[in-house]
Amino acid sequence: MDSSAAFLNASEAASRLGVSAKALRLYEQRGLIAPIRSAAGWRAYGPNEMSRAREIAALRALGFSLAQVARVLNGDPRGLESALATHQAALEDRLRQLVATIETVGSLRENLARGETPTVGDLACLAARDSEPTVAFDLPYPWGGERFELGRVRPLNYIVGPLGSGKTRLAQRLAETLPNAAFLDRSVRSPVDAKVERTLAWLVEDGATVSDALIALIAGLEAGGPAILVVDMIEQGLDHGTQEATIAHLRRRGPAGRPIFMLTRSNAILDLAAVGSDEAIIFCPANHSPPVYVAPYPGTPGYEAVATCLASPEVRARTEGVIAWRPQAA
Repeated sequence: MDSSAAFLNASEAASRLGVSAKALRLYEQRGLIAPIRSAAGWRAYGPNEMSRAREIAALRALGFSLAQVARVLNGDPRGLESALATHQAALEDRLRQLVATIETVGSLRENLARGETPTVGDLACLAARDSEPTVAFDLPYPWGGERFELGRVRPLNYIVGPLGSGKTRLAQRLAETLPNAAFLDRSVRSPVDAKVERTLAWLVEDGATVSDALIALIAGLEAGGPAILVVDMIEQGLDHGTQEATIAHLRRRGPAGRPIFMLTRSNAILDLAAVGSDEAIIFCPANHSPPVYVAPYPGTPGYEAVATCLASPEVRARTEGVIAWRPQAA
């Protein structure tokens, strides 16, 4: 029997684990896993490497930073209390949502027993969380008033498009239209409280570099206030490692997290291979056709167009501040 059959290449291993190949490379860079190399230099993952990678992925799903993962794997309990407390809080948030839904179902059943038939709207509400409103509105310039129907609002919503596509105007209209939403103004500094300090510490352990840009972003994201936040070019001022740590932090909030709409053109923020079920991509075409939702799967409509808009943080840094020529509205 061919012993090589027990080994997987990076793409196969990532697919089996439910993570991206980029995540596997990150685990390797941080010394958490050491795939063997073939004679041609390709990474290969055998049973031992896959077992370790599954443990890492499971700990990441619990919200552990990469540094915390390393300590746990080495038998060091430091940081476990805070990580487990954060996970418990997220589970309690989901439980509260579930209890509220159960109570609503019970109320509808009681009404039904009294001969009061629930409306279609009552039933439809059971399939949508309160934090996921839908709304329709007229698009601003450059679309000229075309109608746009926003789908289910996910915890993470990416707005992507080439220069001059109108994505910033779309984001502004979303902030104006969605109930209890606001555009995050990073020039107005929110206080750096204990919660912000904890998040910054987690980010640093996950490979981030503390900077004024990161502090302003995290302080704004962690501050109370609007139920939905819209963030313009979330990667602004953040290096590669910081961007990867930031999106990992936003993902670990889970489905109960406050919805965020973020403009981005960075493939560290929007890793198409890592987009999950609690995330959505809105693409603004260059020809000013109405924005469309794009599924994160190769071959689906709009996928290649989204991919061509994304670049590495290093490339994005070279083009920061560049805008397309925009004709004056008549």
